[in-house]
Amino acid sequence: MKQNSKIALGGIISALSLALMLMTSILPFLTYALPIVSGALLMLIVIEIGKKWAVYVYITVSIISLFVLSDKEAAVVYLMFFGIYPILKAIIEKRFHAAFEYFLKFLIFNSSMILSYAIIVYIFKLPVETMTKTYLIFVLLELNVLFFMYDLMLTKLITAYLKKWRKSFLKLFK
Repeated sequence: MKQNSKIALGGIISALSLALMLMTSILPFLTYALPIVSGALLMLIVIEIGKKWAVYVYITVSIISLFVLSDKEAAVVYLMFFGIYPILKAIIEKRFHAAFEYFLKFLIFNSSMILSYAIIVYIFKLPVETMTKTYLIFVLLELNVLFFMYDLMLTKLITAYLKKWRKSFLKLFK
């Protein structure tokens, strides 16, 4: 892909990701869903122009989201996990065997979620009066099930993209 096409693709994915992230201010019930979709878009960058470019898009979307979004929780979960995960997924799946791969993915996920929670509570002062330790552990267990499904879905989307949509997509950037 030519340099101009790479820049255009990076700009388009950045703009689309930011538009999705901004929607969390209008649709607060999508605080986690929209950062997930925004992060998944980075797979296009990883596949088509590389991890380095994906990191640039991730940093751009993360910084702008932190400054612009009124929903700081969405910005933090994108920054801490959903934005960087597609890049990490590509690296992990290339270097490690399946068992260690899943161990590493879950370790990264749980660390990111705990750190995200701490940032949201202690830096952005999200009220947590009703959250007990038992509740938080239950939520973390649920999130692990959802993460497993997310990782599987991302793998299926990558496969579908490579087999069905890639040729059509690349024609747009010739």
